[in-house]
Amino acid sequence: SLSAGLDLPGRFLFATLTLMTLIAILVFIEEAVYIYRKIPSSKGSIIIWINAAAPVISTTSCIGMWVPRSTMFTDFTAGIFFAIIIHKFLMMMIKECGGQKMLLRRFENGRFTISTGPCCCCCLCLPRVPITRQTLFWLKLGTFQFAVFRPVLIFLSIVLWTNGNYVLYNLNPKGPALWISCFIGALTLLALWAVGIMFRKVRILLKCKNIIPKFALYQFIVILNQLQTTIINIFATQKVIPCAPPLSSRARGSYIGQQLLIMEMFLITVISRVVYRRKYHDLEPLECVAEEPGDEKQPP
Repeated sequence: SLSAGLDLPGRFLFATLTLMTLIAILVFIEEAVYIYRKIPSSKGSIIIWINAAAPVISTTSCIGMWVPRSTMFTDFTAGIFFAIIIHKFLMMMIKECGGQKMLLRRFENGRFTISTGPCCCCCLCLPRVPITRQTLFWLKLGTFQFAVFRPVLIFLSIVLWTNGNYVLYNLNPKGPALWISCFIGALTLLALWAVGIMFRKVRILLKCKNIIPKFALYQFIVILNQLQTTIINIFATQKVIPCAPPLSSRARGSYIGQQLLIMEMFLITVISRVVYRRKYHDLEPLECVAEEPGDEKQPP
């Protein structure tokens, strides 16, 4: 544990961040009880999963901050949970439309725009795909594969790490770390692409259900948990973040990343409580309809 070597400001910082984590957990528990009581179980369980993303990441970061040697395990735990959340967010958008059958009825003559980020935002020449049961299956498969394969790859990384074959910051082409990281990156982009395609189609329909701020919070979790952590790790590997005994550059980079995540996830937890509660008791799945201009002429 690092706490034994901390001075007074360091202990105050650790205590403050730990308190923020505990408050985030309590806010989530209170929100989960509210959702469980007020929202039907089929949709409520998905929303509880999504709301749990920020407090879980905050908790794993707090554990990694207090016990630096556990960082690899806490990062892997947050990574597994993050993979599940991406799939849950896609399923939430389908549920908010009234389910798959109702979504197909609402967009019977509609088409998905697949030239969207993060994979094909510049490929404007790509055709628009009809909205059918089969295309919905492929979108759900795009996120489900990430929820399945990322835990498998993380488990493989832990097995190789315990055997001394996996070094997280070793980007040697002969080592497994580079190839596993690239494969996880490709799966991540594919899953985010599927969510982006669905959001682009339903964002007008679900505007009165606050889907835009919900998607914004989801995007912040993606950026902060993935991109921010990756950038800090690169800076630490390249010695841009200087060492501060007893911490090496890499340990200090991980240390800084965890502290930032605790503060950021605390804010997202509090904001999520406001966004996911707003007007839920006033909405009915089949009443909230604001079709896109291209879908106004389709039959009911």
